[in-house]
Amino acid sequence: SLVLAPLIAMAIAINSKGGVMFKQIRVGKDGRPFLAIKFRTMYQNAEGHGPMWAKENDPRVTTVGRFLRKTRLDEIPQLINILKGEMSFVGPRPERPEFIDQLINEIPFYKERLLVKPGLTGWAQIKMPYADSVESTLKKLQYDLYYIKHRSLLFDLSIILKTINIIL
Repeated sequence: SLVLAPLIAMAIAINSKGGVMFKQIRVGKDGRPFLAIKFRTMYQNAEGHGPMWAKENDPRVTTVGRFLRKTRLDEIPQLINILKGEMSFVGPRPERPEFIDQLINEIPFYKERLLVKPGLTGWAQIKMPYADSVESTLKKLQYDLYYIKHRSLLFDLSIILKTINIIL
């Protein structure tokens, strides 16, 4: 990733205005907030009207951003979050605090996904596209809870290998 990071940063800088990196508060293990770091994939000020769900063909995403999301290369800077102990390689996707309270109130057992560190990749991430509603979040939660119940080194390795396959 150290070889790819400067190339990705250059592609973002050349193809869109704004910073290369994107920092956003996410909720981690036990509900603790942390600052997640990613390569910027959306146009600058894409959420000027407040937080919005990501969509499959989100018009806020830049051309380079589409490629980065499809290959998951936008997640490379989150290796820093892993080194800091805020995330792990495998686990449920870290969610934004703006959505956490709503999801806890609307989806039974949603809070249980906060029992483990969020992951760079996860069972739900490789099985489903972005969640863009409470209904799709419920479906992804089923995968997250399955992962939490059955997590093991072998299961994590399987998820990492499937993620590499998706990237390639």
